[in-house]
Amino acid sequence: MKLLTFAVPCYNSGAYMEHCIQTLLEGGEDVEIILIDDGSKDNTGAIADRYAAEYPTIVKAVHQENGGHGEGVNQGLRRATGLYYKVVDSDDWADVDALKKVVDKLREFSQMEKPVDLLVCNYVYEHVEDNTQKVMRYANVFPREKVFTWEEIGRFRPSQYLLMHSVFYRTQLLRDCGLELPKHTFYVDNIFVYQPLPFVETLYYMDLDFYRYFIGRADQSVNEQVMVKRVDQQVRVTKLMIEAHDLRKVAAQHRRLSRYMFNYLAMMMTISSIFLLIDGSPAALGKKTELWEYMRTVDPGIYHKMKYRAISAVSNFPGYQGRKLSVSLYRLARRIYKFN
Repeated sequence: MKLLTFAVPCYNSGAYMEHCIQTLLEGGEDVEIILIDDGSKDNTGAIADRYAAEYPTIVKAVHQENGGHGEGVNQGLRRATGLYYKVVDSDDWADVDALKKVVDKLREFSQMEKPVDLLVCNYVYEHVEDNTQKVMRYANVFPREKVFTWEEIGRFRPSQYLLMHSVFYRTQLLRDCGLELPKHTFYVDNIFVYQPLPFVETLYYMDLDFYRYFIGRADQSVNEQVMVKRVDQQVRVTKLMIEAHDLRKVAAQHRRLSRYMFNYLAMMMTISSIFLLIDGSPAALGKKTELWEYMRTVDPGIYHKMKYRAISAVSNFPGYQGRKLSVSLYRLARRIYKFN
């Protein structure tokens, strides 16, 4: 069995995917790299086939009709043989030294009677527009270099979340929790991280800058103008996350985890609301109201706490001037924290 499966969804990625692949190959025979060509129109499929032919014991090339990023993740999970599963976007890459340390640690986990459910590492924003970096670490939240449970975690800062870039899930856990991402939908990486969390019993944190997250391309899904155009998909993902878990039941088992999940969901409500406000059309403002009313129907208590006391309160200032203030505060936070 391989220790680690990397799933790399690729769509028209021919210009940059080789850099990603080359860094992952440094994991050697302990890793498996599944390149999912998502109906690309360029030479992505040919590049995937070339690597599969050159590294037949490490690389698999999968060709599918266009199903979006989520279906690429699903496809990788169906075919994964690694003990752990990691999604890497084709324009991102891994730090080679950190990768070798991660593989060594996963080898230790593989010898355990019950391997750790979730490994967490740092990730780095690589900002192309000004050639700067920002490291997202979790040393204030998690114990380092030990197996721990949710009862031992600290508080996340408002700008600090577990993203797809930072997590290595045990593959069977993802299958057991029924993870299936929707097709033709952007921003599903949030579901990928969020849905499995209550199924995780044991965690391990390595204070390593593993994942390099390239940001700044004009067509990226996190570009503001692109996010406004795709806001309906952001709303869809947020609703699926609302439906995924009863946070009160989570709280009964893992109080600290439920607090984190509440804040994560509040952040998703904020993002959806802000981009509907940036759109500003009557239809968009109606969708914002509908989203919050949907939350109210699911749990009125959580709705009230989230709308008026959580971070999402900044997206709910009343009136035209309130909406302008909400958008201004979002853009100020984006400049400070440089999250897209």
